[in-house]
Amino acid sequence: MTEAQIKLKRTESILLELIPEALGALNDKRLHELDVLEVKCSRGKSDAKVYLNPASYSEEEKRTFISLLKKARPIIETHCLKDQGWYRCPNFTFEFDEQLQKSQSMEELFKKIAKETK
Repeated sequence: MTEAQIKLKRTESILLELIPEALGALNDKRLHELDVLEVKCSRGKSDAKVYLNPASYSEEEKRTFISLLKKARPIIETHCLKDQGWYRCPNFTFEFDEQLQKSQSMEELFKKIAKETK
């Protein structure tokens, strides 16, 4: 692992701690219940994708959360800047992580196939 990759991973782990803290400091109680699963920064750290736990939210609730997060994005970025003393913060893009649901459905399919072959 190169030094640049280590710095990128360090930034991602710091953001993984700071973003939930910033969400908890917001006035909107709905955003307090969101779980941040992962943060992936671009190579130059100018952009970062924040993956959220979809839990059992409906599509309408997910759209509402994304809309609220888009409005709160500058506040969250400012919180991260002030906490770390950075010169600039990555631009956050929030999205729900659907990989967990896909993997669970694939596992269910494999179990069905295993039952049918027996």
